Amino acid sequence: MKLVFCGTPQFAVPTLEALIQTHEIALVVTQPDRPKGRGLELAPSPVKQTAERHRLPTEQPDKIKNNAEFRAVLESIAADAIIVVGYGRIVPTWMLTLPRYGNINLHGSLLPKYRGAAPIQWAIANGERVSGVTTMLLNEGLDTGDILLQRELPIEPDDTAITYGRRLAEIGAELMIETLRGLEKGTATSRPQDHSQASLAPILKKEDGKADFTVPADVIYDRLRGFQPWPGCFSSFRGKKLTIAAANPIRESRNLSPGEILVEGDRMLIGCRESALELLEVQPEGKRKMSVGDFVRGYRPQESEKLGS
Repeated sequence: MKLVFCGTPQFAVPTLEALIQTHEIALVVTQPDRPKGRGLELAPSPVKQTAERHRLPTEQPDKIKNNAEFRAVLESIAADAIIVVGYGRIVPTWMLTLPRYGNINLHGSLLPKYRGAAPIQWAIANGERVSGVTTMLLNEGLDTGDILLQRELPIEPDDTAITYGRRLAEIGAELMIETLRGLEKGTATSRPQDHSQASLAPILKKEDGKADFTVPADVIYDRLRGFQPWPGCFSSFRGKKLTIAAANPIRESRNLSPGEILVEGDRMLIGCRESALELLEVQPEGKRKMSVGDFVRGYRPQESEKLGS
């Protein structure tokens, strides 16, 4: 097939790489370069870097809905399908109806669960043990199009959004190749989503990472794993931000009130509902990341102190 590929993050790269090996990529569309790092220098997206490495033509429109120049480019290509993986822009109606096979999206969940911008993060944060990927036909709704294919992938107990996302991206690339093969052969069939079973995975906000010690430690642990690399998991200690970089849930209360600190040698436990959270690695505001043993020796937290107060 002659394809246009629209994508931006690292999650989209394995699919682009797979399509380069099997189809004709007439154009890669990605978001404009963004400021990055301390120097805030403009940096290309992972998809743009991949396209440049393969010497593929790229477009980076700031807006697409009423962009006549960009529309003319796509119309001149006459692609068989437009592939959309984490592009980060709403696809307008004129673009949906352009190719004969439509706009085919790879979404990082088992739709209709976790529609939205952060499906991998919210699945882990909500304690799911299985999620997966879906290929679907885009329509004018938010991830509401008809499903083509799906594949499940277990979420391991120590998975983060980063580790799980890498594995999910790889099987997603395979699923997209399988989907296009079915469309070419005429064997692919689509089915509508059960909208009554839908759930949302909204874009993450900084406050999503704030630890709430009134809930069980398992809940905090799942959110810590899910909200990687951003917004992470954080609280406060002595009036300054304390990032929790690594932790383990302890399914015993230790008779600690929410946020209460218990120091046992080089260990530090924080009270949660009917449980405790053992901190393993932390980063105090303005300091480097450190083991909890180093934190305990350096800051000498008292058992009368609390996190988050």
